[in-house]
Amino acid sequence: MYKSFLSALCLVLISITATAQVSRPEAMEDVNKVKDLTLDSLDKVRQARVKPGSSRRGNNPVLFLVGNSTMRNGTLGNGNNGQWGWGYYAEDFFDKDKITVENQALGGTSSRTFYRLLWPDIRQALHPGDWVIISIGHNDNGPFDTGRARASIKGIGHDTLQVNVQEIHGRDTTYRPETVYSYGEYLRKFINETRAAGAFPVLMSLTPRNAWENGRVVRVSETFGLWARQIAEEQFVPFIDLNEITASKFEAFGPDKTNYHFFGDKIHTSKFGAMLNARSAAEGIAACQHPWISYLKSCLVGVDLPKVNVQREEGKPVVFFTGDSTVKNYDKDADGMWGWGAVASDVFDTRKITLANAAKAGRSCRTFVNEGRWDEVYNSLQPGDYVLIQFGHNDVGAIDSLKERADITGTADTCHVYRLKSNGKYEVVYSFGWYLRKFINDVREKGATPILLSLTPRNIWRDGHIERRNDSYGKWYREVVEQTGVAFVDVHNITADKYDKLGEKKTAAYFNHDHTHSSLKGAKANAQSVRTGLKKIGSPLAKYLK
Repeated sequence: MYKSFLSALCLVLISITATAQVSRPEAMEDVNKVKDLTLDSLDKVRQARVKPGSSRRGNNPVLFLVGNSTMRNGTLGNGNNGQWGWGYYAEDFFDKDKITVENQALGGTSSRTFYRLLWPDIRQALHPGDWVIISIGHNDNGPFDTGRARASIKGIGHDTLQVNVQEIHGRDTTYRPETVYSYGEYLRKFINETRAAGAFPVLMSLTPRNAWENGRVVRVSETFGLWARQIAEEQFVPFIDLNEITASKFEAFGPDKTNYHFFGDKIHTSKFGAMLNARSAAEGIAACQHPWISYLKSCLVGVDLPKVNVQREEGKPVVFFTGDSTVKNYDKDADGMWGWGAVASDVFDTRKITLANAAKAGRSCRTFVNEGRWDEVYNSLQPGDYVLIQFGHNDVGAIDSLKERADITGTADTCHVYRLKSNGKYEVVYSFGWYLRKFINDVREKGATPILLSLTPRNIWRDGHIERRNDSYGKWYREVVEQTGVAFVDVHNITADKYDKLGEKKTAAYFNHDHTHSSLKGAKANAQSVRTGLKKIGSPLAKYLK
């Protein structure tokens, strides 16, 4: 009889176990296929970031950012691995005199682990009038109770799952009981607890991955994007579709350009991608029509795209000049240093075309990009415009010290993470050819025409001839021309041929201050070389010459 009782009990237990297994929700697949090991000890995490609320200035509100590695990459969040989260650049779009931005995101977290481990400190720091942006979900997948144990239940339901999370400490294994909720339920918790503190929640969809199907970027509009939108509507909070805003930009770029907005994998962004997502977030806030978001919108700055200050005239294209001091210098004193762009009206008919000199002294390809000067040109372009691209004089020297403006030599599609000696910050630096290809492709993307110009010669002589750099920059220009098919004006050799005929003594009058910078006479000579080169290659721009 006792054996019969045990048999019956076993059948009951098996039945209960089978029922439990059937009712256990299916964990979400890790579509990212990225092993994110960011989540260090909480002590290290707390030491690496500002204490929640500590950035508050007087009675001004704080904007807290809640997210994962796409918002803050790595524990330090400093880009030392070439990856950046968009939260690093979010503060660029907010008026610091009205609100401070705290990036409290952490790589490797899901809605579940963030809520359990990091949210309590933020919740305690919330003041009435603060704001919380929640954009999380990339890590809400995988096992419920082993490994990272960070998965939430898919969807927005109210169902729960009781688990015993396996935690391994050296040779010891312990089990911690936890109640797991749905992704939507965790969002409800963030929202309700933010409101309870008198603060304002904003939901954002996830950043897009570098994943393509049939020429389009894969969206999360049927999963996390849908669920976040549904919760926003249910809870009546602002919703920003960050996924859609940035994905649309990527599609306008195409896969090749989108690639360098990521670094190392298909989910984590480079500086380019992080800055783009930060702008998309700001643009989404600016366009949001939710009645409660008006104050946050009033704190925005810099949302309008930066552009070159040029007055367009109907029917007249614009030719943009980009480069360094040999293109734009002081350009005032008749006896001083001049860039040829300042006298470009000597060769271009300004009745037919508008001239816009966007060059800047001391700039290399790299610093022209880093300072946002290229973005100003890119944002200003219209179909039918022209861009003359001439760099090289400042693209040599130390990469991570001194002026920190040099590129990697050559034209290979390469890059490297450098730690700058001036400020300890990290930067991904690309090759000289990479930057030129970026400029060329960006111009073409806008329906404008890029023209590559070789750098002006220096007043250095050997054996009765002026120096030529045909074995370095000349070689690299031609490699880029071969790679891209861009129109090329060899200003370097056209001007050098003139100076060789003049001789070293007479050529001295074409320079000022040193062997690189042009006098007014030298600037005019270089402008004439541009004219000669454009006509020689049969450029469409030649029809706008005098």
